[in-house]
Amino acid sequence: MLKYLPFIFCLLLTTNSYGQTKQDKQLIKNIDQLITEKYNLVAPGCAVLIAKEGQTIYKKAFGTADMELNVPMRTDMIFRIGSMTKQYTAIAILQLVEKGKISLQDNIQKFIKGSTDKWQNITIENLLTHTSGIIGYDALDFHIPNAIRIDFAPKQFIDSLGKLPLDFIPGTKFNYSNSNYLLLGYIIEQVTGKSYKEYLQENIFKPAGLTNTYYDDPTEIISNRVSGYTKDNATYRNADYISMTQAFSAGALLSNVDDLFKWQQALSSYKLVKKETLDKAFTPAKLTNGQVSDYGYGWFIKDLKGSKSIGHGGAIDGFRSMETFFPEQNIFIATLFNSDNDEYFSLFENIANLVIGKSFQTSYKDLKVSDTILNSYVGIYKFPEDTTQFLRVYKRDNRLFADLSNGSGNNMTLLAQSEALFYLPDVRRIPTTIEFIKTNGKVTGLYWTQEQKHEGKKTE
Repeated sequence: MLKYLPFIFCLLLTTNSYGQTKQDKQLIKNIDQLITEKYNLVAPGCAVLIAKEGQTIYKKAFGTADMELNVPMRTDMIFRIGSMTKQYTAIAILQLVEKGKISLQDNIQKFIKGSTDKWQNITIENLLTHTSGIIGYDALDFHIPNAIRIDFAPKQFIDSLGKLPLDFIPGTKFNYSNSNYLLLGYIIEQVTGKSYKEYLQENIFKPAGLTNTYYDDPTEIISNRVSGYTKDNATYRNADYISMTQAFSAGALLSNVDDLFKWQQALSSYKLVKKETLDKAFTPAKLTNGQVSDYGYGWFIKDLKGSKSIGHGGAIDGFRSMETFFPEQNIFIATLFNSDNDEYFSLFENIANLVIGKSFQTSYKDLKVSDTILNSYVGIYKFPEDTTQFLRVYKRDNRLFADLSNGSGNNMTLLAQSEALFYLPDVRRIPTTIEFIKTNGKVTGLYWTQEQKHEGKKTE
């Protein structure tokens, strides 16, 4: 068995016209220390870029790009970026809106001929904001061994999805679903007469100056392409093969940290869409009940300890990625990892905390909540997107605990941050919260938030 390759640290710190302050130099030292200590728990290698006020202040690569050939990582190397692809799909759709080819309020049946009547109230905007109610196509069961390896045309997924009921009435809820962006890619092809790949190359990559961003094709020779890995316990193995026809416009792009920064700069300079269009993309969607989600058109819009962030992560076999822009500080961070270990979420958050001058989260409140309220939260909560999984919330010694039915979390302590919001300190890899939902004074469900928000319905 191939032994784990030793840590290889590639000193690739950029130097440029940006005048580094004493604080920046200390920041670089702190980030070096953080990544050196933590990265090998996450992936064989990674690349990190940080820009401040439009100038790169930090760009380094760590570890190994190919374990079998013992190739050191470099900052120009190219990774799968997974769901970050959704940003590019969203901008392509918004370009077509600006050109008058489509409208955000167009019914999707206008472009998807023969689609089910269940979709008659779904708009382009519902797809962009994940408020359509269409389940994720990754939940489809094709009754085929290793189906993830098979090439499927988008229309095959669309036809299969059309046979299933909606999870909710369009516009009433947010539920992150890859199906939304697969449908958007299909619509781009129907409207333009070009393949998704061709449209992006001509209208996104070229005008933005992205020379190292590609639609992934495993048969194509792409220089500096990084190998992806999965970690089983303490041992890495090559990631399983996945057909990029299945990732498609929801997750099939490749890029490197330099191109991700160019992408951000092209957006900020309005090379691709107008300011008012981009502002709308960066605005959280409002649901029909007046509540606001944390997703706009292709971006999550969140608050990191008082700082507004606009960004997206990517999770695909063999790779994890994250890029975030902090508009108030004019700071951009991009991180790419060649492993699908979810520990990267925590590492990225700590990098971001350092960069924006926030402390790491080391302790949380544990407020006193009355027994009457705690008792009302006890029960079983099921998740519509995965009906086989449920969360059991129970009370012991005047405190709430939770178990996940799949065994990935048991006896998890809930620390009260408010009367309804609880933090789970036992989930160390990703900051996780549970917020209980009341309807007419009765507990009807909860939001399980772990990067993405999932709603569970109380069944007992």
